Order: sequence, then structure tokens, then C-alpha cells
Amino acid sequence: MTTRDQVRRAVRADGGEARGIPAEPAPGLPERLLAARERKGVDLYRAERDTKIRVRYLAALERGDYRELPGAVYTKGFLRNYALYLGLDPDDVLLQWRRERGDPREPQAVISVPRPIATPRKGLTFSPSLVVFALLTVAVLAFAAYLGVQLLRFAKPPTIAVTDPAAAVIDVDESATKYLLRGTSNAGATISIATPGRDPYSVSADADGKWSASVELRRGRNQFEVTAVDPDTGKKSEGAVSLFITVPFLVIEAPTLTVDQPAEGATFENGASYSGPAKPPAAGTAAPAPPAVPSPITVPVAEDGTFTTPFELTAGRWAITVTASSPEGKTTSLMRTVTVAYKGVNLVVSIDGGRAWIKVWVDGKIHPDIGAAGRVYSNGKTLTFNAKESIEVRTGSSGVTKFTLNGTSLGALGRSGTPETWLFAPPAKPELTQRR
Repeated sequence: MTTRDQVRRAVRADGGEARGIPAEPAPGLPERLLAARERKGVDLYRAERDTKIRVRYLAALERGDYRELPGAVYTKGFLRNYALYLGLDPDDVLLQWRRERGDPREPQAVISVPRPIATPRKGLTFSPSLVVFALLTVAVLAFAAYLGVQLLRFAKPPTIAVTDPAAAVIDVDESATKYLLRGTSNAGATISIATPGRDPYSVSADADGKWSASVELRRGRNQFEVTAVDPDTGKKSEGAVSLFITVPFLVIEAPTLTVDQPAEGATFENGASYSGPAKPPAAGTAAPAPPAVPSPITVPVAEDGTFTTPFELTAGRWAITVTASSPEGKTTSLMRTVTVAYKGVNLVVSIDGGRAWIKVWVDGKIHPDIGAAGRVYSNGKTLTFNAKESIEVRTGSSGVTKFTLNGTSLGALGRSGTPETWLFAPPAKPELTQRR
């Protein structure tokens, strides 16, 4: 076969006139690339994502503006990859590119070897056992993920944060009496807000982990400790968030004063005491009348505005006045009237001025600690006895033995060195007896 016959039988890339049949002018390479992309149904941005070739270079290839491309080597690489992506023959595309740009190395004829027809790929088939295996695998993975989440939750304590106020130490307006705290924690966590001198506040975080609580403010510095507890695991947040909210005092305002105990007209047995909050920091003064004793006392006030102190009173009716003083000299006073009534017999025996032998009967029976033989006590010894009806005391020296009955001081009832026996059965007066 001659070379001419081989040429005539050659298959040209543009479907040329080798078959001797006039053909329509083949489209240029840019139009060919554009038409192939449109047949594929993708835009330049999708083509860029699939081929990793920048949009500007793809657009230049479809315009035939090869000056926009970085060089011949890159251009051939771009054309080959783009032709493969569009389903075109990369060798044919490169041949057309060389011919259109007038490359003298362009071959005159190309013998195209038909490609073998590829065996169609078999479709995926799923057997029942494969489906069951896949479902079991998914179930096992889901259970493992759930178990991991639960273990992590039980191992990790809840978080706690305060978003409002944004700072740990703030000052508010002098008229503020409440503040709305806000923060975040784990969903469903129990938020506890502790403050000195008051019961803690308790709220729960919602499904988004957000919580809020309205807290009361007193004049001065208010301290709050915020913690979180997971109700399911019982774990407590690591550490606590401390907040300090200060309400300024009014310069011209007198201090506020409340007395929680004793209540007006209260009756106590065997002594009494009182306590209460006072704001701002002040001094509490109590003066019973009558009698003129005990003396007035000054009580320090805590940072949260509260004060408390024991205050011993003898039997009788008392008027107690509590006065709070501010640093500016403003004062506020409250009065409480209380009654102190002893129940039964309370007898305090003091040895003062020497030694004394003592023997005691409580409700007619020998006191077990002293015994039937009695005991000798030195100077300065104080003994306290309680009975339902009566107490009888035998002393070897009546002048150095002093008595206080139900809070009322009776002093010595006899002379020093004189042995006497005294019966105490209120409301009757002390009575001298002959018991030995």
C-alpha cells in the first residue's frame, strides 16, 4: 500500500477531507472546549473545583487568549487535563492547539488507532447478609459514640461562668435593691449562689445551658459565690465564681436597723440574748432599766451588716434599746421590751473571802457530786445548782458563802465562821433551817 493510500485512510482529528467528502468547517479549539463544557452541564467554577485549574486559565482557554496563560508547557498540561475532564481526546486537542497556533512541528497526518471498547462496569449489588452486616456496624458505632459521650460527661465536672456582671467587682446605683445575675453552665445543671448571712439562691440552667437569678442587695459590699452541680452525676464545678457588688451609702441617710431577736414583748426563761442585722456598719448599745446593771455594751457589726451578742438578764421586765450609728454621726434606735422569768430554782453559790465547807440537797436529795459528807471549797469557787422545787445549802461559814437566786444576787446571808443551813424555794424568801 502506497503512502498516498495510507494518508487517504488516515483519520484526521477534524474529520478532514481524507475520505474525499467535503466537510463543514470544524470549530476552533476555544469553541470546542466551550461546547463540551456546556454539554457536560457545568460552569467554570465547578470545573475549577474538579480540575484544580484556576477559572482565569479555563476562561482564557475557552476564549483562545493564550497570552493569559503562564507558558506553553503549562498550557499543554491545562489542555490535556481539561480535555480529559470534558470527555475529549487529549492528543487530538493538543494537535488542534498546535495547528491553530501555527506550530511548524505539527504532523501532516495522524493515524488514529481505535480504542478498545471497555467492558461496562458492573453495578453494585447488595446481598441481604451485606445489608444486615452494614446495619449492625452502624448500630455498634452509634452505641460506642453514645457510650463515649456518657463516659466523658461523668468524668468531667460541669462548667460555670457569669456573663452579667461582666466584671467580678462592680458598683451599682445607690437605689439598687436587687441585681439579675446571668451566666452559662451545662444544660440542666443546678446553680447555687451563696451569700454570707442569708440562705443560698438556687436555679437551674435551661436546655442551652443559660441561667439567671435575681439576688437581693444590701447597702455596702455584697459578696456572692456561684457554683454549679450536675444533678445526674453529683459532680460540682471546679472552683467557684466570686462576685462583689457594692451599693453605696447615702451620705445624709441614717443607718437602717432591724432586731430579729428578741421580739417585742417576748418572755424568756433563765436569761436572754438578742441579735439582728444593722446597716451600715454601726455599734449596737443595750441599756437595761431597771436595775442599772449590767452596763451598756458595744457590739461590732460584720461586713454583711449583721451583729449578734449574748446578753444576760436577771429575772424581771426589761426595756432594751439598740442604737446603730453611721460614720457620719446619724443614729437609729429600736427598743424591745422583754420579760425574763426563771423556771424552777437556779442557785449560784460563790465562795468569797475564805474557805467553806458545803453540803447541798436538791429537791430533798443529797447532790451526788458533793455527797453526804459534803466538800470543802477554796476562795473564788463558784457552784451552780438547778432544781424543780427547792435547793437547801449547809455551809460551814455563812459569811463567805454568797448566793444568787434566779438571777437576783442575795449576797451572804450570815456571818463569817457561822455554820448555817438555808432553804431556797421561790417564790418564798430564803429560810434558815436546822438540817445538818
